[in-house]
Amino acid sequence: MNHFENLGLGPHMLKAVKRLGFTEPTEIQKLSIPLILEGKDVVGESATGSGKTLAFGSGIIEHSSPGKGVQSLVLTPTRELAEQVKDSLRKLSAGSGLKITAVYGGVSISPQIRDVSRSDVVVATPGRLLDHMERGTINMKNISILVLDEADRMLDMGFVDDVERIIKKCPWERQTMFFSATISHDIKHLAEKHMTHPVTVNATKMVDPSKLRQVFYDISKNKKLSLLVHLLHNEDSNLAMVFCNTRRNTDFVVKNLKANKIKAIAIHGGLTQNKRTKNITRFNEGKAGVLVCTDVAARGLHIDNVSHIYNYETPGDSKDYVHRIGRTARAGEEGKAISLICDYDFKDFRRIQQEYREFNIQKQKTPFLEKIVIVQPDSRRRPQRKSGNRPPRGGWR
Repeated sequence: MNHFENLGLGPHMLKAVKRLGFTEPTEIQKLSIPLILEGKDVVGESATGSGKTLAFGSGIIEHSSPGKGVQSLVLTPTRELAEQVKDSLRKLSAGSGLKITAVYGGVSISPQIRDVSRSDVVVATPGRLLDHMERGTINMKNISILVLDEADRMLDMGFVDDVERIIKKCPWERQTMFFSATISHDIKHLAEKHMTHPVTVNATKMVDPSKLRQVFYDISKNKKLSLLVHLLHNEDSNLAMVFCNTRRNTDFVVKNLKANKIKAIAIHGGLTQNKRTKNITRFNEGKAGVLVCTDVAARGLHIDNVSHIYNYETPGDSKDYVHRIGRTARAGEEGKAISLICDYDFKDFRRIQQEYREFNIQKQKTPFLEKIVIVQPDSRRRPQRKSGNRPPRGGWR
């Protein structure tokens, strides 16, 4: 099966994929769409950005009808992903009459209460959906399709109990789909409890070694920022993502990149929803060339034209490294992943090298670093010129 026409899609969906410019289905779409359209429970393992939304969206759109209450429910781990999935489903369902609503925290619940009462499809984060359930503002008795999108991330973020409560409130007779970048033991356990004879499909090729170059620099902690600024000024790149492990470090890096005339914006869980949405839009539109973020942005979000990934800090979980670098080298384009490694990164970096021996991560010689402007966290003093960034008292960890 090499074409959408061979997957069993109806006329509306075929028109939608053509209108949106999709020509060939991705591997996860080829494997899962026929099963989804048959009404089977599916566990799909595939990388971020591989087309999972179109896959489960085809089942939702084909099997939902306008004006019959909430028939399909999609759970996502983050607010941004809920918005993104909602927007994608609306584009796919244009002209069908389906009303699709996203509900998540960080914004007023009142408009959501009004919208949910009129909706056929709801995309939600677990916490805000439970709020609606407790208020009695969502009727779940007609749900026939339940999707957990980025299921592994949802469980990693501690939503397992919330997800269990939500699943138990859905009708027993339904189609259930879990889509995830990795299928963990917890996801398998959840599938055994709540799915009926699920079919597992796997399309896990996350990194194309022929397109993605991976390198690292062995650098002292107080020179990391100087090196990052140097690379951002000198690498020939489109959009770049810089990953940090904490909100505090994300804010520190953004502040200092701006001080050194680099257009950078931040995404992390401490920002308001409006600010996060605005920053994602600005980055996608190329109005800011550098997005500094925690791992909340590594998964699920659709961001095109990312040519460079910078690991300012090494993640503690090796899988997060793979998810991070998977943001680039897509759709046949080349990409580069650059890790800045100091003494407190080495343990986690060695674990990545051991678990992913197929990765050829080459060591680079540190270039000459010019002095840069350094703005200390919460400092009210004017910026001073330093040779490298100095950590706050007590360190960054």
